[in-house]
Amino acid sequence: MLSKTLTISLLVIILILTGCGRIEEEPIVDEHNNGTDQIVEEDEEEIDEIMKIVNDMTVEEKIGQLFIFGLEGTEADESDLRAVEENHIGGFVLLKDNIDDADQTVRLLNTLKSRNSSNRLPLFLAVDEEGGLVSRLSDIYLDLPLASTIGEIDDGEVSLEYGQILGQRVRELGFNLNFAPVLDINSNPKNPIIGKRAYGTDVNTVVNNGLRVMEGINSTNVISVGKHFPGHGDTSVDSHIGLPVIDKSLEEMKSLELVPFEKAIEEGIDAIMVAHILFTQLDGENPATLSYNIITELLRERMSFDGVVISDDMTMGAIIENYTIEDAAYKFLKAGGDILLVCHGQDNRLKALNRIKDEVEKGNISEKELDEKVYRIVRLKMKYGLRDGIVEKYDVKSINNRIEQMLNRINHGRW
Repeated sequence: MLSKTLTISLLVIILILTGCGRIEEEPIVDEHNNGTDQIVEEDEEEIDEIMKIVNDMTVEEKIGQLFIFGLEGTEADESDLRAVEENHIGGFVLLKDNIDDADQTVRLLNTLKSRNSSNRLPLFLAVDEEGGLVSRLSDIYLDLPLASTIGEIDDGEVSLEYGQILGQRVRELGFNLNFAPVLDINSNPKNPIIGKRAYGTDVNTVVNNGLRVMEGINSTNVISVGKHFPGHGDTSVDSHIGLPVIDKSLEEMKSLELVPFEKAIEEGIDAIMVAHILFTQLDGENPATLSYNIITELLRERMSFDGVVISDDMTMGAIIENYTIEDAAYKFLKAGGDILLVCHGQDNRLKALNRIKDEVEKGNISEKELDEKVYRIVRLKMKYGLRDGIVEKYDVKSINNRIEQMLNRINHGRW
């Protein structure tokens, strides 16, 4: 049963969204926070309210929510601001080149949130903060252990705290979505891209630790995104460069790659990122990101996932070396995906966005399809109480202190 506090918080969000067309009319000054409220679970009344929000949105607003864009530098330029104000874009992701230090990062996120203040829905503000090898915030915070090290320790309390620290690192600066944890099983020693980013080389280690990390991230009110479905652990090609191919049957994958995702779905994971990998026995023509067989028939129907499906970056080599960005964007949405991640190139952003506008106008993406995708996105933003709150104060030092304490306990075996 929802607590009285959460119920009131949810009702306030709903009333403002439906009554004023915006979560807040003025940017909220959040002295020591990132612009999120507590996580709330949906009930029947909330479902109706979510649908009302979707029904009140314009087609342009709905299409914008299907995209998370990357930026070109350390400041938002005019094209980024137009994406917010004119295209009602769903969110942004910051990569390493977009991040100098804490002051600059907070300022950039605050700018994006402020310019979004007239829009109906708050932004997803995303980052890849896995810890270890992939840390976009490594110039701001102390380094965390490798995911593989966490798997070797294989202690639920350690993994939970690891996830909590990841969430704190992200949330303190104003992000609300983290592309983590990695749920891949590093079963191929020649894998050039996963390796020590994985929590282990076997099912149990990845499940036991990856899911606790997910829990830790979520406990800080940051959205976690499990990746890279249906599994990037048995590849010998880096999908940033080319298209990996895996020749495994569904039965083989059900005993290995799919298990962490199945368990994460059972535990209520909110969002899953799909990989640019060709699984020849599941779909001989399309990589997972563009495959109806994999996204809809496998993930949605067989595995009963009703959360948000996000593409891996659509400008990676696995896609742009084999498809136009426009065709790939359309195929992903028709395959059952919800949010297109377009990290590089303003031309790529516009081409993908304009193609989806055209396909919606032509009826090739039906109103029902569009509304179902937007419904899932709105539901997720409401569940985490996302707001475009302005961060005025942040405390990197206290988080680094917690990291030091964790490292000391690990080094001295004090768990």
